[in-house]
Amino acid sequence: MDFTLSEEQQMLRDLCARFRDDYVRPLEPKVLAREAGGGASSLLPEEQAVLDARAKELGLYALDGPEEYGGSNLDAVTMVGVWEEMGQTCVEYYFPPDSPNLRMLMQTCTEEQKVKYLEPYSRGEAISAIAISEPGGGGDPAAMTTRAILDGDEWVINGRKIWISKADKSDFTILMASTDPSKGARGGISAFVVEKDTPGFIIQRRIPMLGGRNTYEIVIDNLRLPKSALLGELGNGFGPMQLRLNVRRVQMGAWCAGKTRYALDLMKDWVKQRKTFGEMLADRQAIQWWIADAEMQLHALRLMVYNTASKVDRGEQARTECSMVKLMGTELAWDTIDKAMQAYGGMGMTRELPLAMMANHVRTMRVYEGPSEVHRMLIARHSLQDRIPGL
Repeated sequence: MDFTLSEEQQMLRDLCARFRDDYVRPLEPKVLAREAGGGASSLLPEEQAVLDARAKELGLYALDGPEEYGGSNLDAVTMVGVWEEMGQTCVEYYFPPDSPNLRMLMQTCTEEQKVKYLEPYSRGEAISAIAISEPGGGGDPAAMTTRAILDGDEWVINGRKIWISKADKSDFTILMASTDPSKGARGGISAFVVEKDTPGFIIQRRIPMLGGRNTYEIVIDNLRLPKSALLGELGNGFGPMQLRLNVRRVQMGAWCAGKTRYALDLMKDWVKQRKTFGEMLADRQAIQWWIADAEMQLHALRLMVYNTASKVDRGEQARTECSMVKLMGTELAWDTIDKAMQAYGGMGMTRELPLAMMANHVRTMRVYEGPSEVHRMLIARHSLQDRIPGL
């Protein structure tokens, strides 16, 4: 299998790297200082607006959006390079729209929903959120208790959702609910689109997270939606949601490859300058082995991510491979950032370098979109059943 990038793919990757270096990384000191002072690590609206405007000028908007809505219709393999380059910073800026939700909408929207939601979302003119997890629900979306019941021409939904990013600013939320509890994930879960400020969809509280992030808990109290709010087929919300999760996990693997690369580069620059007890850190075997192991594992991760992205593009399930790249990516990035912090010594413990913030971001990645333990369980289950294709 040839993993060589085409000329167009390499040009796009290089453009993303220049955008990151020229416009995103220069914001790191400001973002780090704001987070250290108790503020958010997210970009301020005015900072986001400047980056969005520049990204539009450079043609970096709606990269994997449908061409009929002004997008470039790029495949997942091409997007891996974009995600990896944009992962090489502690400032979280990604070119709109959010690819996983986009892929789910592309697969499920009716013609009316395409005009109302997919078209503006593809152009980067709308923000979306997704509400899957529930308090006490753990990593099993099939066990959700939020219930949707058809009452005449309306759906009535009650329940609670938690760990929802962007709930405060989204124009619409993809809400997962049980429409037939007896069927569970196999025909009993449906997806709905809930527009901002719909009565009964209540942001209950903001939950401060590691690294200056926030998520939200939502109460769903007699939420009434028209029949047209159903997203995709009744009872088949789990399939499109799985596609969304697969795309997110490939994306996370690429992000983590980028963060591993950034941490490695910072560590290598430092150990070639720093002496302890008369000897360069770069000449110490422990440091050399840290770097050698990380370089080797990063090479393997990148090959895995590209291979998995190619399977997603071909329409294969690739669930096991997606679990692998999500698990390996987050744990490799976590370990490499930790080693880089250790190599920096006292300076590595500060909030002046990007390492601590990246560590916080990666630590949350080891839980969301499925915790590491669940992915290990899934990988082992498929392996024991001899169901891993291509291995």
